Amino acid sequence: MTHSTTTPSGPLAGLRVLETGGTGPVPVAGMFLADNGAEVIRLDRFGGDRGSGMLVSRGKKSICIDLKKPAGKGLLLEVVDEMDIVLEAFRPGVAERLGFGPDDCLARNPRLIYGRMTGWGQEGPLAQTAGHDINYISVIGALDAIGREGESPVPPLNLVGDMGGGSMFLLFGVLSALYERQSSGRGQVIDAAMVDGASLLLTIIHDMVARGTWGDRGTNLLDSGAPYFNVYETKDGRHLSIGSLEPQFYALVKEGLGFADGDLPEQTDRSRWPEARKLIGERIKTQPLQHWVDVFDGTDACVTPVLSLTEAPEHPHNVARGTFATIGGVRQPSPGPRFSRTPQSLPEQPAALGAHTREVLAGLGMTDSAIDRLFQDDIIR
Repeated sequence: MTHSTTTPSGPLAGLRVLETGGTGPVPVAGMFLADNGAEVIRLDRFGGDRGSGMLVSRGKKSICIDLKKPAGKGLLLEVVDEMDIVLEAFRPGVAERLGFGPDDCLARNPRLIYGRMTGWGQEGPLAQTAGHDINYISVIGALDAIGREGESPVPPLNLVGDMGGGSMFLLFGVLSALYERQSSGRGQVIDAAMVDGASLLLTIIHDMVARGTWGDRGTNLLDSGAPYFNVYETKDGRHLSIGSLEPQFYALVKEGLGFADGDLPEQTDRSRWPEARKLIGERIKTQPLQHWVDVFDGTDACVTPVLSLTEAPEHPHNVARGTFATIGGVRQPSPGPRFSRTPQSLPEQPAALGAHTREVLAGLGMTDSAIDRLFQDDIIR
């Protein structure tokens, strides 16, 4: 993937976003916006730098304002006046108590898109309760469905709740509202809850449940129940993934593994899936990973090596596409998706806490002397 290291560019160039810092879904959503050309200003808190230096803060500006002081709250609202989008990640009611809730902000900036990201949502019995990704995906059924038969559920990193049901859900909401604003001229508030977003990601699974084709954990098509959609250990302790859902691809798997016709149960015979898994697993464990990579290279068998996070950037396909980039000496995922007319530039390294406070305030029209007084009064850092 070709990137420029000049002025940030991309399809969202000109869009201004205020991100309320912290960790979790909001910084990731802000990263996607910044990667694609938006000017994302991260609001960092006094006394901490949880977002400073993290890869998801790449390409963003950082301002530090003391929101415990009235002058700090007023200053933040002046910043909000110039924004298209606010990404807020506090528990319900906290932003209001700090003086920059959606009513405060939209009263000053009626075109503002105010995206609220929480786990439980702005209302409901659990809205004021603490929680994390694992809790949100447990109560909507996602966690129970992930894992092998007879074993406990396996947390799928924080990809289902925080990132899929959080960051991507929030981004869809704010960009949808941004599109609607073109016709109405008005902003609005988005309540993006991870329980809602992660639940939507399960729609296909719910369809299978309704059709009676989804059963207990680890016995189904996509959850390690099927022998042809599974992960197997190789002789050298590595792992091989097989995703040959279609019969013609499964035939290539059997051929590559050296099975003759009739050696394995029929693909559609669910009652014999455990037997098929055992036979395939035993065969794969007779050879090291590279042997099977070579066997299936260039075929449509849907067989690939399970690579570590450090190995993945070196895979030939990822190298050819530029799926990973090196920024400030650190290997990391490249911006995406890819646009034909408005490609993204390579983002800058994550900024230090408050690195752009003066620049952002000067952009609001404040004089150097006014900004100096704010520094002297410890309103900004």
